[in-house]
Amino acid sequence: MNVTPVGTLPYKTLQINNRRYLGNKYKLLPFITRVVHKECPGIQVMADVFAGTGSVSSAFTDKTLITNDLMYSSYLCNFAWFGPEPYDPQKVIDYIFQYNQAENCGDNYMTENFADTYFSRKDCSKIGYIREDIENNYQSQKLNHRERALLIASLLYAMDKIAVTCGHYDAYRKGAEFYKSLELSVPMAEVHNNPNNQCFQEDANELVKRIHADLVYIDPPYNSRQYCDAYHLLENVAYWQKPQVFGIAKKMDRSHLKSKYCTMAAVNAFEALIRDIKADYILLSYNNMATKGNGRSNAKISDEDIMRILQQKGSVKVFSEEYKPFTTGKSDISENAERLFLCTCFHKE
Repeated sequence: MNVTPVGTLPYKTLQINNRRYLGNKYKLLPFITRVVHKECPGIQVMADVFAGTGSVSSAFTDKTLITNDLMYSSYLCNFAWFGPEPYDPQKVIDYIFQYNQAENCGDNYMTENFADTYFSRKDCSKIGYIREDIENNYQSQKLNHRERALLIASLLYAMDKIAVTCGHYDAYRKGAEFYKSLELSVPMAEVHNNPNNQCFQEDANELVKRIHADLVYIDPPYNSRQYCDAYHLLENVAYWQKPQVFGIAKKMDRSHLKSKYCTMAAVNAFEALIRDIKADYILLSYNNMATKGNGRSNAKISDEDIMRILQQKGSVKVFSEEYKPFTTGKSDISENAERLFLCTCFHKE
């Protein structure tokens, strides 16, 4: 994508890693890619079935990508970055420029429900106006699906930059000063991605029954902290169905987004997932939290269960690298390590 450098045009640009997200693996990409390049020769199709922000997929854009996440906001962002549909970059730039100039946007769903909570009333007004306009232009076919996804992704990234939170939406900082204003940036996404790429929003356990990849990368939730609780507001804006919200944190109903991997059912879910995967290699990211944090931070699947389940599928190697993760800020944990469990499947599907 050829875009004039920042400073000569009246907009900023953004990259896929320009946001905070629980479990984001962007800082671990050199570790992950090193293991894959050394241990998984000749892969052509890579599936990232708990894709989140898509940071791991971004390191494998020379492959055919299959991305998936249960959250609609993550699905849209992944489609923005990796979707097979081409888009008009100048159109996206023009919309973002117009949105950044918008003033006096009036009351809407966002002001009625979120004014002076995570955002100022003024920014809520602007967020609601922009999201409604994106949807109206998509419904009138002025935007294709990829252009819609790019504009929504730009809005979600911009919201994340100004929200008075600790990087998630379990709560807002009551009484905090709103010292930043909403400003959208242009996503630096490739115009023409691999036309065979696929992006899904499904239960990973169901999706793996229907797809085949040379490498399936798995990065499930590790503990009881549900992503739909931490990012309910971004999910709400992404869906834009304007549901009723509840409580001090202004959360919508999220029952359909709850992950089994955050519950006591995690081991059984993981065992079924591995059984149904059709791939040459399975690469699992899982940290060493076990019992290091508070109760909510402890890992739901033990190392013993991971090894038992993976060894039923193939031969297993384990790689480890220390790092400091982005967390909710409630746990002070040292010697945190991310492990990669690489399973070379016995019977290559």
